[in-house]
Amino acid sequence: MARNNQLDTPRETRRSLRPNFDPETFGRLSENFARFLGTARFLVYMTFFVGFWVLWNTLAPTNLRWDTYPFIFLTLILSLQASYAAPLILLAQNRQADRDRIQLNEDRARNDRSIADTEYLTRELASLRISLGDVATRDFMRSEMAELLEEMVKELRSKPQSNS
Repeated sequence: MARNNQLDTPRETRRSLRPNFDPETFGRLSENFARFLGTARFLVYMTFFVGFWVLWNTLAPTNLRWDTYPFIFLTLILSLQASYAAPLILLAQNRQADRDRIQLNEDRARNDRSIADTEYLTRELASLRISLGDVATRDFMRSEMAELLEEMVKELRSKPQSNS
Protein backbone atom coordinates (compact mmCIF):
# COMPACT_ATOMS: atom_id res chain seq x y z
CA MET A 1 0.00 0.00 0.00
CA ALA A 2 1.37 3.38 -0.96
CA ARG A 3 2.01 5.84 1.88
CA ASN A 4 0.09 8.74 0.28
CA ASN A 5 -3.18 6.77 0.04
CA GLN A 6 -3.55 6.29 3.80
CA LEU A 7 -6.35 8.12 5.50
CA ASP A 8 -4.28 9.22 8.52
CA THR A 9 -2.04 11.53 6.49
CA PRO A 10 -3.28 14.68 4.81
CA ARG A 11 -2.81 15.12 1.11
CA GLU A 12 -0.41 17.67 -0.20
CA THR A 13 -2.01 20.89 -1.33
CA ARG A 14 -2.42 21.01 -5.06
CA ARG A 15 -1.51 24.03 -7.09
CA SER A 16 -4.32 25.54 -9.11
CA LEU A 17 -4.56 28.25 -11.70
CA ARG A 18 -7.95 29.25 -10.36
CA PRO A 19 -7.95 32.35 -8.16
CA ASN A 20 -8.24 31.60 -4.48
CA PHE A 21 -10.57 33.87 -2.48
CA ASP A 22 -12.21 33.78 0.90
CA PRO A 23 -16.01 33.67 0.41
CA GLU A 24 -16.60 35.38 3.76
CA THR A 25 -14.34 38.31 2.88
CA PHE A 26 -15.88 38.58 -0.57
CA GLY A 27 -19.35 38.52 1.00
CA ARG A 28 -18.46 41.28 3.46
CA LEU A 29 -17.07 43.40 0.63
CA SER A 30 -20.21 42.88 -1.44
CA GLU A 31 -22.36 43.88 1.54
CA ASN A 32 -20.33 47.04 2.05
CA PHE A 33 -20.58 47.85 -1.67
CA ALA A 34 -24.35 47.22 -1.69
CA ARG A 35 -24.74 49.32 1.43
CA PHE A 36 -22.81 52.17 -0.25
CA LEU A 37 -24.92 51.91 -3.42
CA GLY A 38 -28.02 52.48 -1.34
CA THR A 39 -26.87 55.82 0.10
CA ALA A 40 -27.56 59.39 -0.88
CA ARG A 41 -23.79 59.94 -1.05
CA PHE A 42 -23.52 57.46 -3.93
CA LEU A 43 -26.36 59.17 -5.80
CA VAL A 44 -24.72 62.56 -5.36
CA TYR A 45 -21.33 61.19 -6.54
CA MET A 46 -22.91 59.54 -9.58
CA THR A 47 -24.88 62.69 -10.40
CA PHE A 48 -21.74 64.83 -10.27
CA PHE A 49 -19.77 62.26 -12.28
CA VAL A 50 -22.39 61.99 -15.05
CA GLY A 51 -22.99 65.76 -15.01
CA PHE A 52 -19.28 66.47 -15.31
CA TRP A 53 -18.96 63.88 -18.09
CA VAL A 54 -21.82 65.36 -20.10
CA LEU A 55 -20.75 68.97 -19.55
CA TRP A 56 -17.11 68.28 -20.40
CA ASN A 57 -17.93 66.33 -23.52
CA THR A 58 -20.36 68.97 -24.79
CA LEU A 59 -18.70 72.24 -23.71
CA ALA A 60 -14.97 71.44 -23.81
CA PRO A 61 -12.91 72.14 -26.94
CA THR A 62 -13.35 69.44 -29.55
CA ASN A 63 -9.78 68.13 -29.27
CA LEU A 64 -10.19 67.59 -25.46
CA ARG A 65 -13.46 65.65 -25.66
CA TRP A 66 -13.11 61.90 -25.26
CA ASP A 67 -16.78 60.89 -25.69
CA THR A 68 -18.94 62.79 -28.16
CA TYR A 69 -22.69 63.26 -28.07
CA PRO A 70 -24.44 60.01 -27.86
CA PHE A 71 -21.94 59.34 -25.01
CA ILE A 72 -21.36 55.70 -25.93
CA PHE A 73 -18.40 55.35 -23.55
CA LEU A 74 -20.44 56.74 -20.62
CA THR A 75 -23.21 54.27 -21.44
CA LEU A 76 -20.66 51.45 -21.46
CA ILE A 77 -19.24 52.51 -18.09
CA LEU A 78 -22.69 52.76 -16.50
CA SER A 79 -23.72 49.41 -17.97
CA LEU A 80 -20.55 47.81 -16.64
CA GLN A 81 -21.15 49.32 -13.22
CA ALA A 82 -24.75 48.04 -13.24
CA SER A 83 -23.69 44.58 -14.40
CA TYR A 84 -21.39 44.28 -11.38
CA ALA A 85 -23.67 46.03 -8.92
CA ALA A 86 -26.70 43.79 -9.47
CA PRO A 87 -24.98 40.46 -8.60
CA LEU A 88 -23.19 42.03 -5.64
CA ILE A 89 -26.47 43.39 -4.31
CA LEU A 90 -28.09 39.98 -4.77
CA LEU A 91 -25.19 38.33 -2.96
CA ALA A 92 -25.57 40.79 -0.08
CA GLN A 93 -29.32 40.11 0.02
CA ASN A 94 -28.71 36.35 0.09
CA ARG A 95 -26.29 36.72 2.97
CA GLN A 96 -28.81 38.86 4.83
CA ALA A 97 -31.54 36.29 4.14
CA ASP A 98 -29.25 33.56 5.54
CA ARG A 99 -28.62 35.63 8.68
CA ASP A 100 -32.35 36.30 9.02
CA ARG A 101 -33.10 32.58 8.65
CA ILE A 102 -30.58 31.69 11.37
CA GLN A 103 -31.96 34.43 13.65
CA LEU A 104 -35.50 33.17 13.03
CA ASN A 105 -34.48 29.62 13.96
CA GLU A 106 -32.79 30.88 17.13
CA ASP A 107 -35.83 32.97 18.02
CA ARG A 108 -38.10 30.00 17.40
CA ALA A 109 -35.95 27.76 19.63
CA ARG A 110 -35.88 30.43 22.35
CA ASN A 111 -39.66 30.76 22.07
CA ASP A 112 -40.09 26.99 22.35
CA ARG A 113 -37.90 26.98 25.48
CA SER A 114 -39.94 29.84 26.95
CA ILE A 115 -43.20 28.02 26.27
CA ALA A 116 -41.82 24.84 27.85
CA ASP A 117 -40.64 26.80 30.91
CA THR A 118 -44.02 28.52 31.21
CA GLU A 119 -45.88 25.22 30.97
CA TYR A 120 -43.58 23.70 33.61
CA LEU A 121 -44.15 26.65 35.96
CA THR A 122 -47.89 26.46 35.35
CA ARG A 123 -47.92 22.77 36.31
CA GLU A 124 -45.83 23.50 39.40
CA LEU A 125 -48.15 26.32 40.44
CA ALA A 126 -51.19 24.09 39.95
CA SER A 127 -49.63 21.35 42.09
CA LEU A 128 -48.84 23.91 44.80
CA ARG A 129 -52.44 25.11 44.77
CA ILE A 130 -53.68 21.53 45.08
CA SER A 131 -51.23 20.91 47.93
CA LEU A 132 -52.26 24.11 49.68
CA GLY A 133 -55.85 22.96 49.53
CA ASP A 134 -54.93 20.28 52.09
CA VAL A 135 -52.96 22.66 54.33
CA ALA A 136 -54.64 24.65 57.05
CA THR A 137 -54.13 28.36 56.60
CA ARG A 138 -53.88 30.93 59.39
CA ASP A 139 -57.36 32.29 58.67
CA PHE A 140 -58.83 28.78 58.70
CA MET A 141 -57.18 28.02 62.05
CA ARG A 142 -58.44 31.29 63.56
CA SER A 143 -62.00 30.63 62.43
CA GLU A 144 -61.88 27.07 63.81
CA MET A 145 -60.48 28.24 67.15
CA ALA A 146 -63.11 31.00 67.33
CA GLU A 147 -65.86 28.41 66.77
CA LEU A 148 -64.39 26.12 69.46
CA LEU A 149 -64.20 29.03 71.89
CA GLU A 150 -67.84 29.90 71.23
CA GLU A 151 -68.84 26.27 71.80
CA MET A 152 -66.90 26.14 75.08
CA VAL A 153 -68.49 29.38 76.28
CA LYS A 154 -71.97 28.00 75.44
CA GLU A 155 -71.24 24.78 77.29
CA LEU A 156 -70.02 26.64 80.35
CA ARG A 157 -73.11 28.82 80.39
CA SER A 158 -75.48 25.93 79.89
CA LYS A 159 -74.12 23.86 82.82
CA PRO A 160 -75.80 24.48 86.12
CA GLN A 161 -73.52 26.24 88.48
CA SER A 162 -72.74 24.35 91.63
CA ASN A 163 -72.53 26.23 94.93
CA SER A 164 -69.33 25.62 96.64
